Amino acid sequence: MAGMGDASDVDLVAAAVAGDRAAFETLLRRHYDRVHGLAWRLTGTRADADDIAQDVCCTLVEKLASWRGEAKFTTWLAGITVNACHDFRRRKRSFLGLTERLGVLAGLAPASDGRDAYDAAWLRSAISRLKPALRDTVVLVAGEQLTHAEAAAILCVSENTVAWRMHEARRLLSGD
Repeated sequence: MAGMGDASDVDLVAAAVAGDRAAFETLLRRHYDRVHGLAWRLTGTRADADDIAQDVCCTLVEKLASWRGEAKFTTWLAGITVNACHDFRRRKRSFLGLTERLGVLAGLAPASDGRDAYDAAWLRSAISRLKPALRDTVVLVAGEQLTHAEAAAILCVSENTVAWRMHEARRLLSGD
């Protein structure tokens, strides 16, 4: 598609869905600043907006074919961006709550009094370094507050395995 910069969003979407990478790139270049700006306004931080804009670009690859043209492309894309911001905030709240609960669980902190940012940063870092099986288990049990049975069903393991993983995570996080 020659002169893609002049092509309409409708034409670019059709070409991108058909596999034209240049058309997809043109769409991203045309709308990236709008996505980033909206994310920045909704989250209040540039770093979060950077993450969200990247997520939206990746999501766009999967969702582009679902745009039916009932709304303007920019309106549809703004909806995706708003939803990405909501998801991001939800994940961030969940992760912050998880680290707080794990700090108590690992014996690093009493029930949250908000005094020690160092422990919270250390805990976030430690959780991110857990092996995926342990991290997934900890997130489900401590973060999502699922029972061992519920976590076991999701992870396709036994309840005893969930109990062992939680014990192992506590041991690793507390340094025993």
